[in-house]
Amino acid sequence: MTRLVGTPYTQHRDEGPYDAVVIGSGIGGLGAAAALARAGGLRVLVLERHHTAGGFTHVFHRPGFEWDVGLHYIGQVTGAGGAAGLFDYVTGGGVEWNAMPDAYDRVTVGARRFDYVTGRERLRDALADAFPRERRAIDRYLTAVQRCLGAMPLYYMEKVLPPVTRAPFLRYARRTTADVLAGLGASPDLQAVLTAQWGDYGLPPGRSSFGIHAIVAGHYLDGAAYPVGGAGQLARTMLPVIEQAGGAVIVGADVQHVVLGGRRAIGVRMADGREYRAPAVISDAGLVRTFRELVPEPTRPVAALLDRVAAIEPSHAHLGLYVGVSTARLASPLPASNLWIHPTPDFDRNWDAFAADLEAPFPLLFVSFPSAKDPTFEARYPGHQTIEVVVPAPYEPFAAWSRSAWKRRDGDYTALKQRLHDRLLEALERQIPGIGRAIVVSEVSTPLTTRHFANAAHGETYGLAHTPARFASRDLKPVTPVPGLYLTGQDVSTCGVAGALAGAVACASAVLHRNLFQTMRTRHARTRPAAADAGGPRDALRRAG
Repeated sequence: MTRLVGTPYTQHRDEGPYDAVVIGSGIGGLGAAAALARAGGLRVLVLERHHTAGGFTHVFHRPGFEWDVGLHYIGQVTGAGGAAGLFDYVTGGGVEWNAMPDAYDRVTVGARRFDYVTGRERLRDALADAFPRERRAIDRYLTAVQRCLGAMPLYYMEKVLPPVTRAPFLRYARRTTADVLAGLGASPDLQAVLTAQWGDYGLPPGRSSFGIHAIVAGHYLDGAAYPVGGAGQLARTMLPVIEQAGGAVIVGADVQHVVLGGRRAIGVRMADGREYRAPAVISDAGLVRTFRELVPEPTRPVAALLDRVAAIEPSHAHLGLYVGVSTARLASPLPASNLWIHPTPDFDRNWDAFAADLEAPFPLLFVSFPSAKDPTFEARYPGHQTIEVVVPAPYEPFAAWSRSAWKRRDGDYTALKQRLHDRLLEALERQIPGIGRAIVVSEVSTPLTTRHFANAAHGETYGLAHTPARFASRDLKPVTPVPGLYLTGQDVSTCGVAGALAGAVACASAVLHRNLFQTMRTRHARTRPAAADAGGPRDALRRAG
């Protein structure tokens, strides 16, 4: 079994001083710490309440099996530029990426099937073959995605180096995905195929911002990849980058609240009373939880911020089915492509029906095969393979059990989980006939599982929902109304692993007063920077503190 990432809190004796303290070890927390370590030589302490670091990039095990919980595929990492530079920088070039098949996403909408293939022009041709009468709408769509993406850097830059005009991006991001696609003249069937990956950003087209749709669609235009060695490689490779600068990643570490000196953040207090001081405190806990639970004395600016963001709801939660199978019992090899299964083309209605009644058909099934994506899996777990099924789900039907403890919930909850487990297995069997004969182990997670492990109040998968209102807000940025307190992760940027890492880079840029996106723009520097690069930013940070 792979060792857990991080040092147990009970074994950590180093009181500091630290240059920064990070609350939470999701990709936003680890990424910010690694970026500060590499770009500024800062000594960063990362504190994680869970027993292993990584957030939604961590993996969990059962005898003979390993599953990821949130990283299913990443775009823009197999070529130069894009997300590759960011990942290389924070991991010290420690992650190797395995390209997924040419058809990385296979979509089924009712009776229609469509393969998302690698390459913009090849995708355009595939769409034109499937919808020969809608070539003009297809070209308009791809142009709209490209224009939105072209304006996106200014949107991100405004979060770190205001004032910058973000109006070109907001021309798209203030509108829903459905509104933009309808305006391009796309038919309902074409709209359904173009938005079939809506689970990647958490809202069906009638609710999602076209900004997030364009970001995700553009992210995968050149295909997708998966980390060799599994999703846990991200945390494992960022750990030494943080430690080499004198920092540490501590697990089983429950932060009680941020310590204020006057109105400034000067450190954190742990549940056992221990305190760690630093001139910068960074929260990967999400904006709402940070200011409602971790800041002990909300100021008037903080209260005003919470009022402004109250209209932005949390993102949806999800159900997860984790299946382990025997390779010897499989009728045929598992595919490495992801499957997206939708009951009808009306994605908003599908979601509304399931949100109102868990007995309704699942709004979509996302089926992933991590063992088939990772060339090392067979050597690590001989004779075994894994499958994951993810379904967007509402939190409300599970809220009645939120005060009960994990694995100690009542019989009604257990019965509900079992019904969902059985229905998900039946749905998987319909996609892969005969898979039941190969299953060795299977279990299901609910929004309460996410609430327990990710400390997400509503079991939300993607932080604040990616609605037009979210993109219009100027409050989702690293710098906060509390001097010395910064935000990182999905709420600072956008959803998913790559989005949360972009939030981490934005946060580190704000702390160091440098544009680190420029530093990481291309794949380079697989070794640590020269020591001479470390002194200035640390001294400046301490003077600011």
